[in-house]
Amino acid sequence: MSQDVITILFGDPFAVMNTIGLVAFAFVGASKAIREEFDVFGIGIVGLAMAFAGGTTRDLLVSRIPLVLQSPIEISLALFGVALAISLNVIRSSPDTHPVTLVADAIGLAAFTTTGAIVATEAGVSAFGIVALGTINAVGGGAFADILLDRSPFILFEDFYASCSVLGATTYWLAGTVGAAGGTAAIMGAVVTVGTRLVAVTYDWKLPTAQNLGAQRD
Repeated sequence: MSQDVITILFGDPFAVMNTIGLVAFAFVGASKAIREEFDVFGIGIVGLAMAFAGGTTRDLLVSRIPLVLQSPIEISLALFGVALAISLNVIRSSPDTHPVTLVADAIGLAAFTTTGAIVATEAGVSAFGIVALGTINAVGGGAFADILLDRSPFILFEDFYASCSVLGATTYWLAGTVGAAGGTAAIMGAVVTVGTRLVAVTYDWKLPTAQNLGAQRD
């Protein structure tokens, strides 16, 4: 068991990014559930859903057993993220809008974008597949968590969010194409994702809607 922990924390780029993503997204998902006044069980379910739904979808698309079913450490990391969210709520109100949560969400987005791109590369899919799996891995959990919270997935109608994942996964693919090592490509993809997300939050970036485009024409 101790050897498994060492491998996850200090091993290959996938293991490192996956660890960061699980804790960060479980924290964010649980924070959202706390805002909706879910009970402790519900908070845990939403947190775990946000941590694992995207990665499970990714694994099924490349025909492999989801990692969450292979190692108890995966669940332990996500539960740690849930516990952090509950602890933050004890000392601060509205944990889902706290700066710590917003930064954690950006970090989780970057980490899962990168893990999805790594898995896609190892599976030998096309460039489009790398970007698609990176994005699905990153935003799938959040979309599923929103459904559990009885609201439309916010990635479909507001905020500059999934676009950050697309940019990060594309950066990972480009870095690999020009010969960058796996670790270097992973870092570059993560930096682009988290950087664009934080800038988008700071400056309130949003993609235009059809109504916006129509108003400009008029």
